[in-house]
Amino acid sequence: MTTQASPRKTRGADKYKPDRASDSAGIVGILGGMGPLATIDFMRKMLEATPATTDQDHVPVVVSSIPQVPDRTLAFRGEGASPLEAMLHSGRRLVDAGAGLVVIPCNTAHLWYDAVQQSIGLPMLHLVDAALEDALALTGGTAPIGLLATDATLASGLYLNRSTTSTNPTLRVQWLLPTAGEMLNLVMPGIAAVKAGQVERATELLAEAAMALGKRGAQALILGCTEIPVALSSKTSPLPAIDATKALANRAVAWSAAQRQTHGH
Repeated sequence: MTTQASPRKTRGADKYKPDRASDSAGIVGILGGMGPLATIDFMRKMLEATPATTDQDHVPVVVSSIPQVPDRTLAFRGEGASPLEAMLHSGRRLVDAGAGLVVIPCNTAHLWYDAVQQSIGLPMLHLVDAALEDALALTGGTAPIGLLATDATLASGLYLNRSTTSTNPTLRVQWLLPTAGEMLNLVMPGIAAVKAGQVERATELLAEAAMALGKRGAQALILGCTEIPVALSSKTSPLPAIDATKALANRAVAWSAAQRQTHGH
Protein backbone atom coordinates (compact mmCIF):
# COMPACT_ATOMS: atom_id res chain seq x y z
CA MET A 1 0.00 0.00 0.00
CA THR A 2 1.33 3.38 -0.96
CA THR A 3 0.48 6.71 0.52
CA GLN A 4 0.04 9.64 -1.84
CA ALA A 5 1.78 12.73 -0.62
CA SER A 6 -0.31 15.82 -0.35
CA PRO A 7 0.63 18.64 -2.74
CA ARG A 8 3.31 20.88 -1.37
CA LYS A 9 2.03 24.35 -0.72
CA THR A 10 4.19 27.13 -2.13
CA ARG A 11 5.38 29.42 0.63
CA GLY A 12 3.41 32.64 0.57
CA ALA A 13 1.01 31.46 -2.13
CA ASP A 14 -1.94 31.63 0.24
CA LYS A 15 -1.18 35.27 1.00
CA TYR A 16 -1.64 36.45 -2.58
CA LYS A 17 -5.22 36.48 -3.70
CA PRO A 18 -5.46 38.26 -7.05
CA ASP A 19 -8.30 40.62 -7.76
CA ARG A 20 -9.11 40.33 -11.45
CA ALA A 21 -10.42 43.88 -11.80
CA SER A 22 -7.42 45.56 -10.22
CA ASP A 23 -4.62 43.18 -11.24
CA SER A 24 -5.54 43.46 -14.92
CA ALA A 25 -5.49 47.25 -14.82
CA GLY A 26 -3.18 48.81 -17.37
CA ILE A 27 -2.18 45.62 -19.20
CA VAL A 28 -0.93 46.44 -22.70
CA GLY A 29 -1.37 43.74 -25.31
CA ILE A 30 1.26 43.69 -28.04
CA LEU A 31 0.14 42.13 -31.29
CA GLY A 32 3.61 41.37 -32.57
CA GLY A 33 5.74 39.02 -34.61
CA MET A 34 5.76 41.39 -37.60
CA GLY A 35 8.70 40.97 -37.36
CA PRO A 36 10.07 39.43 -34.18
CA LEU A 37 13.01 41.82 -33.84
CA ALA A 38 10.70 44.82 -34.26
CA THR A 39 8.51 43.43 -31.47
CA ILE A 40 11.49 43.13 -29.12
CA ASP A 41 12.63 46.63 -30.10
CA PHE A 42 9.17 47.98 -29.24
CA MET A 43 9.20 46.29 -25.82
CA ARG A 44 12.63 47.76 -25.10
CA LYS A 45 11.31 51.21 -25.96
CA MET A 46 8.41 50.72 -23.57
CA LEU A 47 10.89 49.87 -20.82
CA GLU A 48 12.98 52.95 -21.63
CA ALA A 49 9.88 55.17 -21.57
CA THR A 50 8.79 53.95 -18.14
CA PRO A 51 9.91 55.92 -15.06
CA ALA A 52 10.51 52.87 -12.86
CA THR A 53 12.62 52.21 -9.80
CA THR A 54 11.32 48.68 -9.09
CA ASP A 55 9.99 45.78 -11.14
CA GLN A 56 6.51 46.60 -9.96
CA ASP A 57 6.67 50.09 -11.49
CA HIS A 58 6.90 48.70 -15.02
CA VAL A 59 4.05 48.32 -17.48
CA PRO A 60 2.22 44.98 -17.34
CA VAL A 61 2.41 43.51 -20.84
CA VAL A 62 1.15 40.43 -22.66
CA VAL A 63 2.64 39.63 -26.06
CA SER A 64 1.53 37.48 -28.96
CA SER A 65 4.54 37.28 -31.26
CA ILE A 66 3.63 34.83 -34.01
CA PRO A 67 6.00 35.41 -36.95
CA GLN A 68 4.00 33.12 -39.25
CA VAL A 69 1.57 35.96 -40.03
CA PRO A 70 1.50 36.21 -43.85
CA ASP A 71 3.64 38.97 -45.34
CA ARG A 72 1.76 42.27 -45.22
CA THR A 73 3.45 43.83 -48.24
CA LEU A 74 2.78 40.81 -50.45
CA ALA A 75 -0.84 40.76 -49.27
CA PHE A 76 -1.28 44.42 -50.16
CA ARG A 77 0.11 43.76 -53.63
CA GLY A 78 -2.28 40.86 -54.10
CA GLU A 79 0.65 38.45 -54.28
CA GLY A 80 0.09 36.64 -50.97
CA ALA A 81 -2.46 35.61 -48.39
CA SER A 82 -4.16 38.17 -46.16
CA PRO A 83 -2.64 38.49 -42.67
CA LEU A 84 -5.99 39.38 -41.12
CA GLU A 85 -7.03 35.95 -39.84
CA ALA A 86 -3.65 35.39 -38.17
CA MET A 87 -3.74 38.89 -36.67
CA LEU A 88 -7.21 38.25 -35.27
CA HIS A 89 -6.02 35.01 -33.65
CA SER A 90 -3.22 36.93 -31.95
CA GLY A 91 -5.60 39.70 -30.95
CA ARG A 92 -7.98 37.25 -29.30
CA ARG A 93 -5.09 35.68 -27.38
CA LEU A 94 -4.38 39.12 -25.96
CA VAL A 95 -8.02 39.61 -24.99
CA ASP A 96 -8.06 36.21 -23.26
CA ALA A 97 -4.83 37.12 -21.43
CA GLY A 98 -6.44 40.21 -19.89
CA ALA A 99 -5.14 43.03 -22.09
CA GLY A 100 -7.04 46.29 -21.78
CA LEU A 101 -5.37 47.97 -24.75
CA VAL A 102 -3.84 46.58 -27.95
CA VAL A 103 -0.96 48.00 -29.98
CA ILE A 104 0.55 46.70 -33.23
CA PRO A 105 4.26 47.48 -33.64
CA CYS A 106 4.13 47.10 -37.42
CA ASN A 107 3.32 49.94 -39.78
CA THR A 108 2.08 47.96 -42.78
CA ALA A 109 -0.13 45.81 -40.53
CA HIS A 110 -2.11 48.96 -39.79
CA LEU A 111 -3.76 48.50 -43.18
CA TRP A 112 -5.89 45.97 -41.27
CA TYR A 113 -6.15 48.10 -38.10
CA ASP A 114 -9.87 48.88 -38.39
CA ALA A 115 -10.82 45.24 -38.99
CA VAL A 116 -8.77 44.08 -36.00
CA GLN A 117 -10.20 46.71 -33.69
CA GLN A 118 -13.76 45.95 -34.74
CA SER A 119 -13.26 42.22 -34.14
CA ILE A 120 -11.46 42.22 -30.78
CA GLY A 121 -13.49 45.03 -29.23
CA LEU A 122 -10.65 46.61 -27.22
CA PRO A 123 -9.22 50.13 -27.37
CA MET A 124 -6.22 50.41 -29.71
CA LEU A 125 -3.59 53.06 -30.36
CA HIS A 126 -2.76 53.90 -33.97
CA LEU A 127 0.98 53.94 -34.64
CA VAL A 128 0.73 56.41 -37.54
CA ASP A 129 -1.24 58.94 -35.49
CA ALA A 130 1.40 58.75 -32.77
CA ALA A 131 4.22 59.35 -35.28
CA LEU A 132 2.41 62.28 -36.93
CA GLU A 133 1.81 63.98 -33.59
CA ASP A 134 5.52 63.80 -32.79
CA ALA A 135 6.51 64.93 -36.29
CA LEU A 136 4.27 67.97 -36.21
CA ALA A 137 5.45 68.84 -32.70
CA LEU A 138 9.05 68.72 -33.95
CA THR A 139 8.60 70.76 -37.13
CA GLY A 140 5.54 72.86 -36.36
CA GLY A 141 4.13 71.80 -39.71
CA THR A 142 6.38 74.26 -41.53
CA ALA A 143 9.18 72.02 -42.82
CA PRO A 144 9.17 69.11 -45.29
CA ILE A 145 9.38 65.70 -43.62
CA GLY A 146 10.91 62.65 -45.28
CA LEU A 147 9.26 59.26 -44.94
CA LEU A 148 11.03 55.90 -45.00
CA ALA A 149 8.61 52.97 -45.16
CA THR A 150 7.80 49.86 -47.15
CA ASP A 151 6.50 50.30 -50.67
CA ALA A 152 3.13 48.92 -49.49
CA THR A 153 2.91 51.55 -46.75
CA LEU A 154 3.70 54.31 -49.23
CA ALA A 155 1.40 53.02 -51.99
CA SER A 156 -1.50 52.48 -49.57
CA GLY A 157 -1.43 56.08 -48.37
CA LEU A 158 -1.28 54.87 -44.76
CA TYR A 159 0.80 57.94 -43.83
CA LEU A 160 0.03 60.23 -46.74
CA ASN A 161 -3.73 60.07 -46.16
CA ARG A 162 -3.30 60.83 -42.44
CA SER A 163 -1.26 64.00 -42.86
CA THR A 164 -2.94 65.76 -39.96
CA THR A 165 -3.98 64.80 -36.44
CA SER A 166 -7.01 65.37 -34.22
CA THR A 167 -4.82 67.10 -31.64
CA ASN A 168 -3.95 69.91 -34.07
CA PRO A 169 -5.92 69.67 -37.34
CA THR A 170 -4.59 73.03 -38.55
CA LEU A 171 -1.09 71.60 -39.08
CA ARG A 172 -0.44 69.36 -42.06
CA VAL A 173 2.68 67.38 -42.93
CA GLN A 174 4.59 68.33 -46.06
CA TRP A 175 5.92 64.99 -47.32
CA LEU A 176 9.10 64.11 -49.20
CA LEU A 177 9.30 60.50 -50.40
CA PRO A 178 12.12 58.30 -51.70
CA THR A 179 12.34 57.90 -55.47
CA ALA A 180 11.47 54.57 -57.09
CA GLY A 181 15.17 53.84 -57.46
CA GLU A 182 15.87 54.60 -53.80
CA MET A 183 13.03 52.32 -52.75
CA LEU A 184 14.33 49.52 -54.96
CA ASN A 185 18.02 49.84 -54.13
CA LEU A 186 18.12 51.23 -50.61
CA VAL A 187 14.91 51.21 -48.57
CA MET A 188 13.44 47.78 -49.29
CA PRO A 189 16.87 46.05 -49.20
CA GLY A 190 17.58 47.85 -45.93
CA ILE A 191 14.35 46.57 -44.38
CA ALA A 192 15.08 43.06 -45.69
CA ALA A 193 18.56 43.23 -44.16
CA VAL A 194 17.06 43.93 -40.71
CA LYS A 195 14.74 40.94 -41.06
CA ALA A 196 17.79 38.82 -41.97
CA GLY A 197 19.74 40.08 -38.94
CA GLN A 198 22.20 42.08 -41.06
CA VAL A 199 21.80 45.28 -39.07
CA GLU A 200 25.08 46.98 -40.07
CA ARG A 201 24.28 46.55 -43.76
CA ALA A 202 20.78 47.87 -43.13
CA THR A 203 22.19 50.97 -41.44
CA GLU A 204 24.35 51.76 -44.47
CA LEU A 205 21.47 51.44 -46.92
CA LEU A 206 18.89 53.33 -44.88
CA ALA A 207 21.27 56.14 -43.94
CA GLU A 208 21.98 56.66 -47.64
CA ALA A 209 18.26 56.85 -48.36
CA ALA A 210 17.79 59.36 -45.53
CA MET A 211 20.68 61.47 -46.80
CA ALA A 212 19.08 61.62 -50.26
CA LEU A 213 15.86 62.95 -48.74
CA GLY A 214 17.85 65.53 -46.81
CA LYS A 215 19.53 66.76 -49.99
CA ARG A 216 16.08 67.31 -51.51
CA GLY A 217 14.98 69.47 -48.58
CA ALA A 218 13.67 67.19 -45.83
CA GLN A 219 14.26 68.73 -42.41
CA ALA A 220 13.21 65.66 -40.43
CA LEU A 221 12.51 62.01 -41.06
CA ILE A 222 9.76 59.61 -40.01
CA LEU A 223 10.95 56.03 -39.60
CA GLY A 224 7.73 54.51 -40.89
CA CYS A 225 8.58 50.82 -40.74
CA THR A 226 9.20 49.08 -37.43
CA GLU A 227 12.31 47.39 -38.82
CA ILE A 228 13.94 50.71 -39.73
CA PRO A 229 14.57 52.03 -36.17
CA VAL A 230 16.44 48.79 -35.42
CA ALA A 231 19.10 49.98 -37.89
CA LEU A 232 18.63 53.75 -38.10
CA SER A 233 18.59 55.71 -34.85
CA SER A 234 19.03 59.32 -33.83
CA LYS A 235 22.76 58.57 -33.68
CA THR A 236 23.03 57.09 -37.17
CA SER A 237 20.40 59.12 -39.05
CA PRO A 238 21.67 62.14 -40.99
CA LEU A 239 18.36 63.91 -40.19
CA PRO A 240 16.39 64.40 -36.97
CA ALA A 241 14.34 61.22 -36.80
CA ILE A 242 10.83 60.53 -35.54
CA ASP A 243 10.69 56.89 -34.51
CA ALA A 244 7.10 55.71 -35.03
CA THR A 245 7.70 52.71 -32.76
CA LYS A 246 8.96 54.94 -29.95
CA ALA A 247 6.00 57.29 -30.38
CA LEU A 248 3.62 54.36 -29.97
CA ALA A 249 5.58 52.99 -26.99
CA ASN A 250 5.40 56.35 -25.20
CA ARG A 251 1.64 56.47 -25.57
CA ALA A 252 1.17 52.87 -24.47
CA VAL A 253 3.18 53.58 -21.32
CA ALA A 254 1.14 56.72 -20.61
CA TRP A 255 -2.13 54.81 -21.04
CA SER A 256 -1.02 52.05 -18.68
CA ALA A 257 0.19 54.51 -16.04
CA ALA A 258 -3.16 56.34 -16.10
CA GLN A 259 -5.09 53.08 -15.78
CA ARG A 260 -2.99 51.81 -12.88
CA GLN A 261 -3.23 55.14 -11.08
CA THR A 262 -7.01 55.00 -11.40
CA HIS A 263 -7.03 51.52 -9.83
CA GLY A 264 -4.60 52.46 -7.07
CA HIS A 265 -1.48 50.70 -8.41
